[in-house]
Amino acid sequence: MEADVIIIGSGQAGNPLADRLGRSGKEVVLIERGRLGGTCVNYGCTPTKTVIASAGAAHTLRRAATLGIRTGEVHVDFEAVMRRKSDMVEQWRSGVQETIDQNARVHLVRGHARFTAPDEVAVDGRRYTAPVVVINTGARAAVPPLPGLDEVEYMDNASILDLQALPSHLLVLGGGYIGCELGQAFRRLGADVTITSRGPHILSREDPEVSETVEDVFREEGIRLALGSSAARVGREGEEIHLELESGEMIHGTHLLVATGRRPNTDDLGCEQAGIERDARGYVQVDDTYRTTAENIYAVGDVTGGPQFTHSAWDDHRILYDILTGRPARSRSGRVIPSSVFTDPQVGRVGLNETEAVESGIDYEAASMPYGRIARAVETGRTAGIMKVLVDPASEEILGATVVGSEGGELVHLFAVLMQAGATARSIVDVQMAHPTFAEGVQSLVMGLDRYRLA
Repeated sequence: MEADVIIIGSGQAGNPLADRLGRSGKEVVLIERGRLGGTCVNYGCTPTKTVIASAGAAHTLRRAATLGIRTGEVHVDFEAVMRRKSDMVEQWRSGVQETIDQNARVHLVRGHARFTAPDEVAVDGRRYTAPVVVINTGARAAVPPLPGLDEVEYMDNASILDLQALPSHLLVLGGGYIGCELGQAFRRLGADVTITSRGPHILSREDPEVSETVEDVFREEGIRLALGSSAARVGREGEEIHLELESGEMIHGTHLLVATGRRPNTDDLGCEQAGIERDARGYVQVDDTYRTTAENIYAVGDVTGGPQFTHSAWDDHRILYDILTGRPARSRSGRVIPSSVFTDPQVGRVGLNETEAVESGIDYEAASMPYGRIARAVETGRTAGIMKVLVDPASEEILGATVVGSEGGELVHLFAVLMQAGATARSIVDVQMAHPTFAEGVQSLVMGLDRYRLA
């Protein structure tokens, strides 16, 4: 079959790109070997945030007494929690299918795609050709070379969502956002949880005080943290998993979640036949217009190596659509990209943090403020957190901000919008914010900079 565009993968870049190109008059072949919707719908945002919501509800009930509300014992129906998760996933997945069905120019092909030439892709013996091909094959959990791991039944971020019974003691290998989000959720659902990290802190890409803020909350909730030592080996004895750290410490649990990173789905894509170069980790190399080393082939989403966020993949499709249709387009590198870690407290960040600014030798002014200084946080009993902002001392433009606290993933967008617009921090100082809101804490934070302090 000949088409105008072939898109491999129906994730958060591939599916909307196929739909828009089809509605613009292009004949599109959309190839998917797995479940429609990619990681976000099936194994990422949708299911994990649904489970986190249930876990958050249980936690809210347990702490209701701090607000003067007495409740009985909180009972978690784990099977009901997971059924709700599955129903939510099916709802969104069905929406993807409906969008495809309603677009006559998008032709869905099921099966594994492999390049046979720069303009040709084979799927189960059938061949499809097009002058433009887009790769959106995503990434999956990386499995570390840990002795004994191949002899132990372990879970990754996808398979843990298939559990039908709550683990007695969940061991989490890896202190990144996946391990932290799922670790806290399962603790709040009733499991004992231990999170290990080879570095001195969880969420190691954040400033130390940011990580420490989340660590303090985790410990208060009964999550055990084993930090500063890599895993040496793992084994099983009966119903118990033994995880030995290089420090010699032995940790015991009933279930093991491996959350030590991601790897791209490019192993059997036939990149060599198409002239597509990959980096040492297997990610597809692209330029600022998403073009690979093959002239007519583009790549979007997680398969390009980062940032691996659903919102980045979705934005990729918007830029690439403009490029492919000849419209004025933004550049891939010129974007402001916020991130949110859905722990409680949430960790929202955009731009540089202080550690990165120092390492890069960038001049900056910084201010920080504990969440407990926000009236709304005090009144709602959600004082755990910290806010930080970095400003260019010459231009007053915002270099970056981190908001750790209730709705921190929402609040950080105040900074993201101003950064995208090239506005200065003065905009936050001069605006009138409603009281009492969490947002006015952002204004108090920025006014903590020397240049904006009130006399």
